[in-house]
Amino acid sequence: MRQPVFVFLSFEGPDRYSRVGGLATRVTGLVRELAARGYETHLFFIGDPYLPGHEVLNGGNLHLHRWCQWISEHHPGGAYDGEAGKLQDWNRSLPAWLLGNLFPEVINSSRNLVVIGEEWQTADVLVTLDAAIRHAGWQDQTRLVWNANNTYGFERIDWTGLLQAAVLTTVSRYMKYVMQRHGLPARAIPNGMEERWLAPLPPGSTQPLEKALKNRLAITKVARWDPEKRWDYAVDTVSVMKGAAMAPVLIARGGAAERAGDVLARIESHGLQLARVSWEGQDVRSLTAALLPALGADVVLLDSMLFEDQSKLLYRVSDAVLANSSIEPFGLVGLEAMAAGGIAVVGSTGEDYVTNGYDAISLQGDDVWEFIRYIARIKHYPGAERNMRIEARKSAARFTWRAVIERALFPFVREMGLVVDEPDTPQVIKQLRR
Repeated sequence: MRQPVFVFLSFEGPDRYSRVGGLATRVTGLVRELAARGYETHLFFIGDPYLPGHEVLNGGNLHLHRWCQWISEHHPGGAYDGEAGKLQDWNRSLPAWLLGNLFPEVINSSRNLVVIGEEWQTADVLVTLDAAIRHAGWQDQTRLVWNANNTYGFERIDWTGLLQAAVLTTVSRYMKYVMQRHGLPARAIPNGMEERWLAPLPPGSTQPLEKALKNRLAITKVARWDPEKRWDYAVDTVSVMKGAAMAPVLIARGGAAERAGDVLARIESHGLQLARVSWEGQDVRSLTAALLPALGADVVLLDSMLFEDQSKLLYRVSDAVLANSSIEPFGLVGLEAMAAGGIAVVGSTGEDYVTNGYDAISLQGDDVWEFIRYIARIKHYPGAERNMRIEARKSAARFTWRAVIERALFPFVREMGLVVDEPDTPQVIKQLRR
């Protein structure tokens, strides 16, 4: 029997139009890694209406299928703009296309299928596929999986049908226990990140900001403006630290500027000095040039999109990366910050990759002084900060997509009765494990 074909269903995906949150980061990294390992991988998602409907990448292994494009043309706001109409078309047309095209091609070539649906929008498709698979007698060659990244939309799912159709997974032990309280058995398979996050920045690229921030305590926060992301905590912390003469500066990226109203009001209420910066370009020099004139402020809002190396730069030069959501199913920002050698400050829900005080900081409550005491302690003891940054990168290396696939996803697929190969561990991971 040849290697299985992986099929992912997700509203979010790699297009800028489809990148809304952590789900896009998850599926993009996962499908790229599977394709890079030689597995035929298909991602069906709500893609950019002006890009090809079917795009083949990675030597023919990665297939991007942009769905509902005819609807997206009239909804420029992204994957969830016009969600009701897209969902109706998705539920009607996607199962029909899969059952009439991809599935017969794979089954007739004596290959197996692993179909993984992400989030509540894919549940009805899996139920429909399950009924058709049983009718066609394809059960031995197909495995249906449904993954929960959070509890959004749980009230809209036909759980009886989904539990019959698919095996349930989720992204952390915390989410596994949340689902258990709903009476839903799930296997915890953690999120991952792409190995590029472990690659160092170009030599000397951090020095200008490190020099400019030498006498400041820099805190970076990158998250949606949603209240659950604890922007109130971040602003309050900066206010208290300023009052304690700790010279803080909060470097903040929260998304669309028009959604920042509550955060801006809180900054103003504390009397904090605000600066806003924007730039063009994806390189670290563009961001550095925009930031340097603004670092005299208490809070610097970044109005342009952060690209990967720019995020790595901020995580690396900051004294702390504040990623303590009130409820976090997994926490990709914290993991990426650790990979970049940053001091990640997370909450205490789904961040399974953290060992508190060893490779990151895990806050237990709402007291801003808890955070301040941790940072003061790290700064006080010689070598503590350096050691935490080193251990952070080592811990993050255990959560690259390659590592997660080897440790969790492929064993899960084997338990479902399918055959997958064991790959070699890449050199970059071996070095970090020493």
